[in-house]
Amino acid sequence: MEPYNSKAIRIMDEVNKVVIGKRTIIGKVLTAILAKGHILLEDHPGVGKTTLALAFSKAMALEHHRLQFTPDVLPTDVVGFHLLNKGGESYQYKPGAIMCNLFLADEINRTSSKTQSALLEVMEEGKVTVDSVTREVPKPFVVIATQNPIGSIGTQMLPESQLDRFMIRLSMGYPDMKSEIGILKERQNNNPLDYVERVVEREEILMMQNLVDDVFVHDSIYEYITMLVQQTRDNPLIELGVSPRGTLAVMNMVKATAFLSRRDYVIPNDVQYVFKDVAAHRMILKAKARVNNVTVDNLLDDILRMIKPPRIIVKES
Repeated sequence: MEPYNSKAIRIMDEVNKVVIGKRTIIGKVLTAILAKGHILLEDHPGVGKTTLALAFSKAMALEHHRLQFTPDVLPTDVVGFHLLNKGGESYQYKPGAIMCNLFLADEINRTSSKTQSALLEVMEEGKVTVDSVTREVPKPFVVIATQNPIGSIGTQMLPESQLDRFMIRLSMGYPDMKSEIGILKERQNNNPLDYVERVVEREEILMMQNLVDDVFVHDSIYEYITMLVQQTRDNPLIELGVSPRGTLAVMNMVKATAFLSRRDYVIPNDVQYVFKDVAAHRMILKAKARVNNVTVDNLLDDILRMIKPPRIIVKES
């Protein structure tokens, strides 16, 4: 029987058929899914965010829905509503777009704060509540939300407390020249999504998530993660540091990273690999930092250099 972490690598291979030249981004999205987290893609239009989500849904046999967020999208469009049946005797629940395994929220910053809150509440709770009736969302459940960093007209930016509910924030960026030539060639007569093959069933994704939960974390790794996070709170240039929810997100991401590396234990390199993706969107800089052109990325690089990783010796069995 093929090991589950080998199947996870094959999922990345299938998505890579469609999203060319973005292997690292594909890997981090899968890492977040296996860590039971949600992903925020902050990028320009047309770089493949929707295609990425569709490719994952096909490779992982996930039911997916997409909702284009605009100012007139209502909370009921997301969570659903109750409708009086034909006989007028009872109400029937009409599911919203969120009732699926993989929900793509396109341009989340272009809808009202009330609609954003409805989505983010489901992300946090894993449940939908309509008229005091609570329903579980299907499992596995992941939200991939996008927002365009350019152009603020008609946008409603997410507050820091809501950004914190995304496990990671990523930017795909434009493809390099070689990758873009490959995109042009592959899309002449075919849609690459048609060639994405199913690798696993939904039940296998749940099993992978359980295996990630069981990955061993040494006490020195717990301490290392905590020291990194503490530095984001103590730095004089940082107004708001990483929250305890962010600390847990780092831990879950590093466990999933170890799993994808075919290990059942975490090493310091796993922490360094994901720390910036988990921490950056949770931080706010002070005015002094912005005036001196200091970026969050610069500060996180400094923190990773400053805090010495633990030395872990792995004994061969």
